[in-house]
Amino acid sequence: MTLYQPFSKLGMKVKSRGKTAMQMPLPLLLISILLFFVLFFGIGFLLNMLLRMTWIMAIIYPVVAILIVDKVRFTDYITSPSASFSSLGTSISNLAAADLIILLSGLAGAITAGFTMRVLRKKGYRMF
Repeated sequence: MTLYQPFSKLGMKVKSRGKTAMQMPLPLLLISILLFFVLFFGIGFLLNMLLRMTWIMAIIYPVVAILIVDKVRFTDYITSPSASFSSLGTSISNLAAADLIILLSGLAGAITAGFTMRVLRKKGYRMF
């Protein structure tokens, strides 16, 4: 899988009313959801410990998601923003439901890391 390949391309082709559609198997979807949640929870937890900024991963995550979804280089958002954001809107609207669920689980992991840090700090743990 390349960085620019949507997750649903990993699925199986299914014939439906004369069209060929991609469908992700349920076990692959569940494992992907769990992996993205744990991955971004862990990254968020570590960044919060090192930088002591509670919501840093929740702020960085949309940039990471854009890099995963869009095929436009990041510098093109500065040099030609109208075409880049138009391409981003098209890319997001073309995502399959499985792709959106997986990306949202990563966001949920990043937000959960922020709440976990707040609770740990409130309980008196100095490291967090």
